[in-house]
Amino acid sequence: MSLSLQYPNMKLRSVLAAGVGGLGLAAASNRLLQANADDLEPPLPGGRRSYRWRGFDVGYTKAGDPEDPQLVLVHGINAAGTSREFETIFESLAKEYHVIAPDLPGFGTSDRPPLLYSAPLYEQFLLDFLGDLTDEPTVVASGLSGAYATLAAREVDVSELVLLCPTDTTMGGRGERTWVRSLLRSPLVGQALFNALVSKPSMRHFHADHGYYDMDNLTEARLDYEWHSAHQDGARFAPASFLGGFLDPEQSLEAELPDVDAPVTLVWGRDASTTPLEAGRSLADAVDAKLVVFDEANLLPHVEHPEQFVELLLEE
Repeated sequence: MSLSLQYPNMKLRSVLAAGVGGLGLAAASNRLLQANADDLEPPLPGGRRSYRWRGFDVGYTKAGDPEDPQLVLVHGINAAGTSREFETIFESLAKEYHVIAPDLPGFGTSDRPPLLYSAPLYEQFLLDFLGDLTDEPTVVASGLSGAYATLAAREVDVSELVLLCPTDTTMGGRGERTWVRSLLRSPLVGQALFNALVSKPSMRHFHADHGYYDMDNLTEARLDYEWHSAHQDGARFAPASFLGGFLDPEQSLEAELPDVDAPVTLVWGRDASTTPLEAGRSLADAVDAKLVVFDEANLLPHVEHPEQFVELLLEE
């Protein structure tokens, strides 16, 4: 998964309906799962930092020589998204770049208050984060975060924008579903349903369905980290907005990318299904962007082919 658990409506309804059964045990089950989830370990090797933003403590990792060109890695949005998404490329990139990888508000090691998370919140976060902590970085953004990074790059100087199977209102956006967000935010039922969505069998299913081309590339350690991240206090609130459609940007990439004053590279997995390659080709033609296609890859070409992806960045 791009780490992008992009649930079609029927699949989402089926999973939520399945989770309703046995709610008499929900409270005890919720408490047991939370108790079994240890504190989340750092997602990446390197120096851990915290960025104070609008009442959030946002965790991020830095590595590499501060004198090297800056590179910001922005993970995708999903039920268990964190900067751990970049573990296969982080240390290699830090040999050539000063790499900075945040956990977005509501995810990973960042604060997860019970807000009504929205696309404008993430757009403003990236605009402020890049403006405050970087100087003309290369920005790599995955999935839905590609839309947020694009809007930020219209106002903050970046040296290059690299989007990994990006999603916007024309590629995967399904409109707002208030009932989904409200249900998942509810204290007892919502927590039980979210626990069902982020169980290891469920996450493995969605990874196999549209995340990974080769499931051998999904390690047990990675799946275990996702499970622990999704069982931290407050973990369901940002995903509730995502699954409800409230994190879909209003603007399309085709409309916004021409205003980015930097080279744009689109990286696509040939077998991507939720954001198919045809959409990537159409977008690249419309905005005059470079398109790089990875064979034997779905939504995570940088995860499944780390050496090839690092080589691509170093060539840019």
